[in-house]
Amino acid sequence: MPEAGSLRVALLGCGVVGTQVARLLTEHHDELAARVGATLEIVGIAVRNPDAPREQVTGTPLEPLLTADAEGLVARADVVVEVMGGIEPARTLLLSAIAHGASVVTANKALLAQDGPTLYAAADAAGVDLYFEAAVAGAIPIVRPVRESLAGDQVRRVLGIVNGTTNYVLDRMATEGLDLDVAVKEAQSLGYAEADPTADVEGFDAAAKAAILASLAFHTRVSLDDVAREGITSVTADDVASAASTGHVVKLLAIAERNRAADGTDGIQVRVHPALVPVTHPLAGVRGAYNAVFVEAESAGELMFYGRGAGGGPTASAVLGDVVSVARHRVLGGRGPVESWYADLPVLPATESRTRFQVRLEVVDRPGVLAQVAAVLAGHDVSIEAVRQTAGHAAADGHEVAALLLSTHAAPERALAATVEALEGLDVVREIVSVLRVEGS
Repeated sequence: MPEAGSLRVALLGCGVVGTQVARLLTEHHDELAARVGATLEIVGIAVRNPDAPREQVTGTPLEPLLTADAEGLVARADVVVEVMGGIEPARTLLLSAIAHGASVVTANKALLAQDGPTLYAAADAAGVDLYFEAAVAGAIPIVRPVRESLAGDQVRRVLGIVNGTTNYVLDRMATEGLDLDVAVKEAQSLGYAEADPTADVEGFDAAAKAAILASLAFHTRVSLDDVAREGITSVTADDVASAASTGHVVKLLAIAERNRAADGTDGIQVRVHPALVPVTHPLAGVRGAYNAVFVEAESAGELMFYGRGAGGGPTASAVLGDVVSVARHRVLGGRGPVESWYADLPVLPATESRTRFQVRLEVVDRPGVLAQVAAVLAGHDVSIEAVRQTAGHAAADGHEVAALLLSTHAAPERALAATVEALEGLDVVREIVSVLRVEGS
C-alpha cells in the first residue's frame, strides 16, 4: 500500500516515451508532489520482457520496477499511464484499470481513434478521468484548448500538420530537392521515421489524430474509418518544385470542418491529404519535424498552436501534464471533462468537400487545345481561376507537347474527380501529371 498522501502510478510501456515519463516522475518527484498535493509513487513499469536490455533503465532505480504482470499492476494503481501503443493489450489493460477505479492517461491515438467511445463510457461509469493530451501533436497543448478553452465557442474548422515525419520529408524535398524515398531514408536515419514508415507516409497516423480532433471540436463521435485518407507517396520532387513556382508549399494536412451537403444536410468532413499551402499562411512556415494546428472558431477567430510534435521528451511533457491534472482531481475531488458527443453530426463523404485545386497536365501543343480543356471543366461546373502554360517540347512521337497548370475556384471533390476522368479521355491530353488541393487561402 502507498504511504499516506501518496498516489500509486503504474506505467504501461518502457520505450522512448515511457522511459522519459519514468525519468521525469523520478527526477521531479518533490516538485510534482507540491503541484499535486500528494507524492506520485511509481509502483511498476509493465513490459513484455523485463530481462531485455534497456540502456536507459538498466542499473537505475527504475530497473526493479519492471514487470511482465501488467494486469496485476493496473489492479493496484491509482493512476495508469499507457504509452505502449497499439490496440491490444492496451485496450484490455485500460478497461481493467478503469474497472479497478484508476484514472487513465494515454498517448494511444490509434486506440482512441478506433474505440475511444468504449473507453469514455467506461471512465464515465466508473467516475474516473480519461486524459490524452499526448495522443495528438506531442507536446503541443491542443486537446485541452479544444476540449475545454473553446467549450463555449463554436469551432468551424481545424487545419493542421500533425505528423512530424511527413513534414520533415516534405520540407527536405522543398529545400534540398530530394526525392521522396531519399528524404524518407534520411528521416529514418535521424530517428524521425520508423523502419516501416507506412503509418506516416500513407497518412494513417495523421488520420487517427484528425479523428480525435474532429470528435472534440464538433462534439461528435468520429472514428478512423470516417476519415478520408491520402498519404504523400504520390508526391514528387517535381510537384514540390512546381508548388514553389506558384507561391505554395506542399504539406500533409489533417482537416476537420463543418460543412453542408448538396441536399442541405449539416455535418462535418474529416480528411487527410497532401495540399498546397500559400507561403503567406502560418502553416507554410512549419519546418522540419514540427507540428502546428490552426483552429478557426466563431468568436475566438483564428488560433494557431505550434511546437514539437514527437519525440520522447516532448511527448512525455504532455503525458506528465495529464498525470498532474488527474492526480489533483484524486487529491482534491472533482473530475475532468467527459466525452461530449451531444451534437452527433453526420460525417459527410469526402466527395461533398469544396476545395480549390491545381491540376498539372501535358497536352498536345496546338491551337484550340486550351479551349477543349476549358470546355471540359465548364461542363462539370468547375471554374478556372488561372492558367499557366510552359514552353512546349518534342515528344517521342514527334508531336510538340506543352505543360498546363490549371488553378480552379472552389469546387466539390466529386466534380473535380469527374473532370479529371473526362480530361484523361481527351486525345489532346497526354498525361495528368498531378492533382493537388489548395488549402489555407
